[in-house]
Amino acid sequence: MTAPSELDDSFHVFDTTLRDGAQREGINLTVADKLAIARHLDDFGVGFIEGGWPGANPRDTEFFARARQEIDFRHARLVAFGATRRPGARAAEDHQVRALLESGAEVITLVAKSHDRHVELALRTTLDENLAMVADTVSHLKAEGRRVFVDCEHFFDGYRANPEYAKAVVRTASEAGADVVILCDTNGGMLPAQIQAVVATVLADTGARLGIHAQDDTGCAVANTLAAVDAGATHVQCTANGYGERVGNANLFPVVAALELKYGKRVLPEGRLREMTRISHAIAEVVNLTPSTHQPYVGVSAFAHKAGLHASAIKVDPDLYQHIDPELVGNTMRMLVSDMAGRASIELKGKELGVDLGGDRELVGRVVERVKERELAGYTYEAADASFELLLRAEAEGRPLKYFEVESWRAITEDRPDGSHANEATVKLWAKGERIVATAEGNGPVNALDRSLRVALEKLYPELAKLDLVDYKVRILEGVHGTQSTTRVLISTSDGTGEWATVGVAENVIAASWQALEDAYTYGLLRAGVTPPA
Repeated sequence: MTAPSELDDSFHVFDTTLRDGAQREGINLTVADKLAIARHLDDFGVGFIEGGWPGANPRDTEFFARARQEIDFRHARLVAFGATRRPGARAAEDHQVRALLESGAEVITLVAKSHDRHVELALRTTLDENLAMVADTVSHLKAEGRRVFVDCEHFFDGYRANPEYAKAVVRTASEAGADVVILCDTNGGMLPAQIQAVVATVLADTGARLGIHAQDDTGCAVANTLAAVDAGATHVQCTANGYGERVGNANLFPVVAALELKYGKRVLPEGRLREMTRISHAIAEVVNLTPSTHQPYVGVSAFAHKAGLHASAIKVDPDLYQHIDPELVGNTMRMLVSDMAGRASIELKGKELGVDLGGDRELVGRVVERVKERELAGYTYEAADASFELLLRAEAEGRPLKYFEVESWRAITEDRPDGSHANEATVKLWAKGERIVATAEGNGPVNALDRSLRVALEKLYPELAKLDLVDYKVRILEGVHGTQSTTRVLISTSDGTGEWATVGVAENVIAASWQALEDAYTYGLLRAGVTPPA
């Protein structure tokens, strides 16, 4: 099960998503989920993947058995996690230690107590016996041919309480043969300067190879991890997207990006950094959490620019408002169009959408004013690129893009005495010289409108059969009197190969939905390459 590696052993990127990440509230991984995430992490190129605690629960035991058979690791080594032997026992006879060996993992991480109060209160043993447990377990696993990493749990709190004992645990593990001793900020309460000072002192006093494991309770896990590297740590433990217990762990992706792009350390195989955004989003899909839009490096907003001043500078040189080229991490720069937009924003967005504004300052000025006017009324274009492109083309061509002209529409919701409901919509429109009247029922008035529009248009425009409404959001913008308010609707539509968003604003949700639907169908036909009627 040994994985080939293009990298030497001088620096480790160690992922703990399958164990620590799974402790996040709302994440409940199946064995299939764990296998899928392991494949993504191996594809990304991390050096070590901690798979869980074999023997502690059937799911982790099954994962190791299946991983050996089903995953051909190209970059990573699979790691089993467990604890030092029980007090008063022998490692060779401890069933939990035996389960670690039976997992087949070539690398084993042991958790060891390094805080004197935890030894006495949680393990209910003596400080000397805890040291013996560490030495016995490490040396036994080394004798069995395994690489051994030791996680010193609650190390920094333990160091604060009893620095000599905390260092004694590190020294004992290292002298017994541990490849790396990891200093764990288990409670997540440390700050970067504190981490750096402690790691530097422990390194000087013990001579052990050190790693860092940081929780994010102060919001400093990434900074703490890098501070430990500054102090001499050569092993970083992280989780994908920062998943983990409480508020999470050090986020794998900004740590790796910083090491590669800011520190100049090669910690991934060649070319894998460009896969970072894709891997981040793929893992988010597996755990069924929406990817964080504002996550550093990989979020969709990480290189999104909204302010007109920024856009003007970016038009001259993107590096003026971007700390790296987003393509280095597989992301892209985006220009957001809003009421903060200036001419540069519109020109750059037009270029991004493939609409040539030809340096026409008057046209760009009209678009800027139109956007500001529409956003004042409640529209938002930073989240609705398709509607913006239609607005942009309408201004550039002097008329709206029209595949059909709507005469009228109506939606009816009927409540019946038996508690059942009926929703029906009728659309009257003109398309390709024909007047069409179509009626359809649906699951709610918006769905009925969507279906009636399809019935009316699909014979003339068969391309619409591929369209699927995939998301629908409603926001009440401001109240006037009681239930009177301005409503904004955002609709996401897919044709099977991509998605686009459209927006509608009106005093009622049905009218706003109709506007967004009209734009969605119009843009879908434009995207399909259909030429509009003259």
